[in-house]
Amino acid sequence: MAQEIERKFLVTGDFKAQAHKQTRITQGYLSSVPERTVRVRIKGDKGFITIKGIGSASGASRYEWEKEIPVNEVEELLSICEPGVIDKTRFLVQAGPHTFEVDEFYGDNMGLTVAEIELSDEGETFNKPSWLGEEVTGDPRYFNSMLMKNPFTKW
Repeated sequence: MAQEIERKFLVTGDFKAQAHKQTRITQGYLSSVPERTVRVRIKGDKGFITIKGIGSASGASRYEWEKEIPVNEVEELLSICEPGVIDKTRFLVQAGPHTFEVDEFYGDNMGLTVAEIELSDEGETFNKPSWLGEEVTGDPRYFNSMLMKNPFTKW
């Protein structure tokens, strides 16, 4: 069983000068129930379908399965997704041995920038860049599956 362990933070400073890659992402949800979210995504020029299970008590770890699929299939599936689409640019920023994925949101989530770091276990230590703000790992408002239902600009 594939287990994803990640922590999530708000971004409060300038990180873009440190980014070594950026990719536009559009995604929708076929199912957004916490026990089994099913997401389709166009990331750059590739398509993916991802299934995630419910998170641990801390919100830092959960089951994740992902498979690359053709972009035209993602486009078809987006037409039957739940209402609300996530549109963002993902920046990759190296911090010591880890890479932060920093998502800058658009549309109804404009103004929100969130950084995630994948870890090998929940207690793993990591470098915290100066632009990293408050931790929001267990806060469901910041799950992409919730941002499509209750966008940041409506809080």
